[in-house]
Amino acid sequence: MSRNSGDIKIVTKNRKAQHDYHLERTYQAGIVLQGSEIKSIRANNINLRDGFVQEQNGELWLIGVHISTYNQAGIYGQHDPLRPRKLLLHKREIAQLISQSRERGYTIVPTMVFLDHGRAKVEIALAKGKKQYDKRESIAKRDSDREIRRALKEDY
Repeated sequence: MSRNSGDIKIVTKNRKAQHDYHLERTYQAGIVLQGSEIKSIRANNINLRDGFVQEQNGELWLIGVHISTYNQAGIYGQHDPLRPRKLLLHKREIAQLISQSRERGYTIVPTMVFLDHGRAKVEIALAKGKKQYDKRESIAKRDSDREIRRALKEDY
C-alpha cells in the first residue's frame, strides 16, 4: 500500500516551538483520545502552544495541549480539555527519547498535529532551549532572508 501526500492533513503547527527551541530530531506518535476529541481535532479546535511531553512510568504523556470540547457531543461525550494524553511510540523510540530528555537542557515538545488516514498523530521533537541572543539571531536571519527574497522578486 503506497502513501500519498493526499492521505495526510496538517491540523495545526506549533510555530512557537521553533522560535523557543533548537529542534534536534522529530518523531511521529499516535495519541490515545476519548470519543469526541477526534471530532474536535478534525474541526481544528486544538492548541499546542503550552504543550510538552513528560515521562511517567516508562510511558510518554502529552501535557498542556488544549483540545476544546465538541459542541454537538451530548453531556456524556464531554471531556476535560487539558487532560494528559498518552502517546503511542515503539519501545525503542520511547527509551531513546527518555534517555536523551534526561540529558542537560533537553525537552520534548509537540510541533504539529496531523491526520494520517483518519488517525490523529502528533509530531514531537527532541529540543534544546534557545537563549535570548539565539532568538534575536534567528529573527534577524529571517528578516534578512525576507529582504533578499523581496530584492530578487523586484529584479525579475
